[in-house]
Amino acid sequence: MAYREVGMIEVREVLRQWLEGDGKKTVARRVGVDAKTARRYIAVAEECGLKRDAGLAGLTEELFGRVLLELEGWRDRERGETWALCESRRGRIRELLEEDVRLTKVARLLGREGTEIPYSTLYRFSKEELGFGKATPTIAVLEGDPGQELQVDTGTVGWLWGEGGKRKLKAWIFTATRSRHRFVYPTLTETTSDAIEACEAAWRFYGGVFRVLLPDNTSAIVDEARNLGAQVQQTFLEYAQSRGFVVDPARAGHPKDKARVERSVSHVRDDCFGGEKLKTLEEARAFAEEWCLRTYGARRHSRTQRSPLEHFLAEEKERLLPAPVDRYDTPRWGAATVDRDQYIQVEKALYSVPARYVRRKLTTRADSSTVRLYEERILVKVHGRVAPGQRATDVNDFPEAQRIYAHRDGDALKRKAAEIGPCTGELVDRILDDPRPWTRMRMAYALVGLARKYGNERLEETCRLALEAGMHDVTRVRRLLERGTRPDEPRIPARVVPIARYLRPHDHFALRRER
Repeated sequence: MAYREVGMIEVREVLRQWLEGDGKKTVARRVGVDAKTARRYIAVAEECGLKRDAGLAGLTEELFGRVLLELEGWRDRERGETWALCESRRGRIRELLEEDVRLTKVARLLGREGTEIPYSTLYRFSKEELGFGKATPTIAVLEGDPGQELQVDTGTVGWLWGEGGKRKLKAWIFTATRSRHRFVYPTLTETTSDAIEACEAAWRFYGGVFRVLLPDNTSAIVDEARNLGAQVQQTFLEYAQSRGFVVDPARAGHPKDKARVERSVSHVRDDCFGGEKLKTLEEARAFAEEWCLRTYGARRHSRTQRSPLEHFLAEEKERLLPAPVDRYDTPRWGAATVDRDQYIQVEKALYSVPARYVRRKLTTRADSSTVRLYEERILVKVHGRVAPGQRATDVNDFPEAQRIYAHRDGDALKRKAAEIGPCTGELVDRILDDPRPWTRMRMAYALVGLARKYGNERLEETCRLALEAGMHDVTRVRRLLERGTRPDEPRIPARVVPIARYLRPHDHFALRRER
């Protein structure tokens, strides 16, 4: 049975007019309540000790409070049998609700177990007794000081209608926490480079840098979402350090952490880009900025009761960090393994690495001018950036024995031969005296290598003899070294073996002797 809720002012008015001598029906008609309701209020007041002959002085605040308490108690009606069934299955109902089972499914499961409960009763029981469907109480978070926090969200806001067809249009939406001043930056993708580009455009729009950026858990900014200590993407973290702001990502599954911007995507999609036929990305960006300044920025906000643009200019703009002047060079971080040839591939180009890092995995950082290589946060090598398909080589990264031949360094080979001796150096010069000297480097390298086996002095003397004879063949020089003697070694005369004392002629051993 439905009834109309009557406030305490109306209860007091019923009692006041009754104490002044009016009849109950007359009082009910004047106040606008049912006559039975008026009689009930008067009866409860009399039970609490109100006397009509005491007049208005008898209706004290204490007495009136007791009357209201009794009236509230009267509304507590007895529960029916189905409510008792719910009480008997309280534990089972709580268990199913804690497992996130839908309430309609709970009613079917209870019916399958032999307990038929109407859904309306089950809903009231779950709501009043078990807290089902009740919103979690929240506390408004302070907005902080002006110019401190900027919240950002991303999402699809419309389409680009180009000549080749339509493309999905995304946007980075920035909202100042205190003034609600908004900036929209359309993009086609949501990469880390897009996030940095959008932030740079936001600093130009606002005329300065906010000290705290509060994003959601987009992979362009956050590598790993955590409730405590989210892992910020390395490239974006380096950018934040260079611009002097702090990244404070919202917790995963907690949209209220960035409540100022949480419902902004649908609003931008409908109010800014709804019904528009934009053809290029530049046109979309110009249109969005104009909307932020002329439409959204000039509209009175329902919470602050001020226009966001006026509020921002009055309180926040002067509190921001200085806007960046130079263009930010966005680096690209990655990881790669050093190959056996001592080169590592970064952005489709090859860069040399010292031999001790072969087969090791290094962290790479490439910007427009340099490439840096790290091992466990220790800088290993720095190269100048080269175009894709090119090589950047530092000859000092390679062992000398391999570097000379691999890099066709004929001058280094000549210097090494000259260190052995002038004749060896001259012979190497003559061997490499060719329009294509790199085709004869193997011969010169083999000649220099003979010094490890035969020594510098012996090779130098042999090279002198070869030059005197006009012989420039390395194979014949090697043969001379293998068969020849040292030039300074004295010759030993052959030994004469004396005739043995008991040597017999051959006919002495004949079986028959001639007589």
